[in-house]
Amino acid sequence: MPCFWRFVVVVFRKLQYLFVLAGLAALLLAACRKEEYAADETALDFSCDTMAFDTVFTSMGTTTRQFKVYNRGAEAVKIGEVTLEQGRRSRFRLNVDGDTSLVARDLVLAPGDSLFVFVRANINPNSETEPFLIEDAVVFRMETGRMRRLPLTAYGRNAVYHIPTDTLRYADGTMPTDLFGNPYAYSVIDCEHWNHALPHVIVGYAVVDSRCTLRLAAGDELYFCNNSTLWVYDSATIEARGEASRPVKFTSARHDGWYDYLPGQWGYIWLSMGSRDNVIDHALIENGYVGILADSCANANPTLAISNTEIRNETMAGLLLQTAVVTGENLLVSNCGTATVSCQYGGSYAFSRCTFANYWAYESRKSKSFYITNTRDYEGVHYVWPASAYLEDCIIYGSRSDGELYVELDNLGGSLSADTVFAHCLIKGGAWDEDPLFVDPQGGDFHLQEGSPARGIGYTYPEASAPAAGRIRQPLIR
Repeated sequence: MPCFWRFVVVVFRKLQYLFVLAGLAALLLAACRKEEYAADETALDFSCDTMAFDTVFTSMGTTTRQFKVYNRGAEAVKIGEVTLEQGRRSRFRLNVDGDTSLVARDLVLAPGDSLFVFVRANINPNSETEPFLIEDAVVFRMETGRMRRLPLTAYGRNAVYHIPTDTLRYADGTMPTDLFGNPYAYSVIDCEHWNHALPHVIVGYAVVDSRCTLRLAAGDELYFCNNSTLWVYDSATIEARGEASRPVKFTSARHDGWYDYLPGQWGYIWLSMGSRDNVIDHALIENGYVGILADSCANANPTLAISNTEIRNETMAGLLLQTAVVTGENLLVSNCGTATVSCQYGGSYAFSRCTFANYWAYESRKSKSFYITNTRDYEGVHYVWPASAYLEDCIIYGSRSDGELYVELDNLGGSLSADTVFAHCLIKGGAWDEDPLFVDPQGGDFHLQEGSPARGIGYTYPEASAPAAGRIRQPLIR
C-alpha cells in the first residue's frame, strides 16, 4: 500500500477514537447534569373532580374505581409522592400505576403522558342506622413542595349479614348443586327477630324455614351478593308489605356505576314446593337472574299474591311460575333476557292492570315475552297439567317484531281443563295490537305518552315516585 493511503487509514482510525471519546464525554456530562422538571403543578389534570362511591356496606368493601392523572404541560412533571391525606387512618386504599404502598414516590410524567390511580373503600361498622359520610383525598405532592388534591367520598351503611352456616347434603354425604353449579350453602333466617332498622345483605341461600313467616315492612331493603337467593321453604311464607313511597327492595349488593342496573348479579326469590300464602305488595325486585321463581303448589292455597310491584333487569325471567297459583295486580315487569313472565307446567294465573314490557338490550332476545304452557316431554313421556290464565287490562309489548305472546296448551282431547282469556289487553301480535307509546322504553320509562291507545290500562305508577323505585335506569347497551 502506498505511503499516502497508509497515512489516511491512520488518521481515520484516530478520528474514530476521538468521536467515541466525545460521545462518552457527552453521556457523562448528561449524567451529571440535574434533570429539569416543570415547576407548575397546574400542569396536572384529573379525569374527575371528585371520586365518589355509592353506598358502601360496612366490612364489605367496594369495587375498584379509577381515575387518570394527565400532564397537560409542555415539560415533564415530577411528583414527589402520592398518598392519602388521612394516611393509615383512611378507609380508602390506593394503587398508583401498580404501586400499592401507602406512599408512591418519585413519579415522572412526560408531556402528554398519564397514569392510573385505582381506589377502593372499606368502612368499619359503627352504631349508625342511617347512611354516614366518609371523606378523604388523594394528595399529589410535587418536587417543588406544592400540592394538588382529589377529594374522595363514600356513604357507609351498617347492615345485617346473612352468612352461610351449613351446606345441604344428601343422605350419602354428597352435595346437590343449584342452577349455577354451586352447592346449597345456606343460613336460616330468624324471622321473629328481623331487624327493620338496617339493610340486610344476603350471601348464599337465606332460608325461611318450614312453618315460619318472614314479615317485611315498608322501607326494608335486602341486598344480594353474587348467586345469592332468598329461599322460602316448604310450608313457609313471606309477607312483604311496602308502601308507595317506601317499597320493600330486593336488589343487588353492588350499585357502583354500571352495577346500578346490571342484570344477573344475584339469584332469585324462590317460593319452593309447598310454600304458601305468600304476599308481595309495593316492592322493587331488580338485577337478578330471575325475579321470583314459584314452584309447584302442593295445596289449594294461593302460592303468591303480588301487587303494586316492579320487577326489572332479570337475566332470565321476571316471574317464572311452575304449576303455581298466582294473582298479580298493577305490576310492571320489564327488560328480561328470556321472558317477563313464563307460566309453565300448567297452574292457575290471574293478572289485571299489568304492563309486561320487554326491550332487553344486552343481546338478541330469541324468545317471546309472555309464555303460557302446560306440557313437558321428558325421557319419552309427554306430561300435561291443567292450566288457566286470565289477563284483564294488561299490556304485553316489546321489541320482537313477530309478537310477544306464546301460548301452547294441550287439553288431552277435552279431558283436561286448559284455557286462557285476554280481556281488553293490548298485545303485540294479538287481536289488539297498537304501539302503546311508552315515553322511553329503551331507557326504562314505561309511562304512557299523551294520545297512547293504552291509556287507562296497564301498570299505574304510584304518585309517590315516578317510577316507583326511584330514578329511571338507562340500559347498559342501546
